[in-house]
Amino acid sequence: MATIGPDGMPHLVAMWFGLIDGEVWFETKAKSQKVVNLRRDNRMTVMVEDGLTYDTLRGVALEGTADVVEDPDALWALGVNVWERYNGPYSDEVKPFVEVMLNKRVAVRLNVSRVRSWDHTKLGMPAMPVGGTTAPRNG
Repeated sequence: MATIGPDGMPHLVAMWFGLIDGEVWFETKAKSQKVVNLRRDNRMTVMVEDGLTYDTLRGVALEGTADVVEDPDALWALGVNVWERYNGPYSDEVKPFVEVMLNKRVAVRLNVSRVRSWDHTKLGMPAMPVGGTTAPRNG
């Protein structure tokens, strides 16, 4: 997620996200720098990318404006959505974990105005080996 800092520089952070009714949502600390930025200037960009080599890269960048949402019901729905996306099915047993996860948090909904995407698998390139210093090591 990229927001605009007070000096005009991008403030960029990695974030977990939820998908609710086709919209991208985030949960974050209410006093975080990104929320401070969004309350001042609600423009934001988010990006998701996948692939280990150039020939397998694919992703999407979404540009738009953010709504900072403090509604407890919306925040709870987002918390459950994020929990299930990254941890597994929600149940009463995990309710305390979601409650802790949402402590002092707000929700952020992205209103998308522009979509940019790429899919290098469509380029017809030969498969590239995974290598170099950033390649996963076996053993």
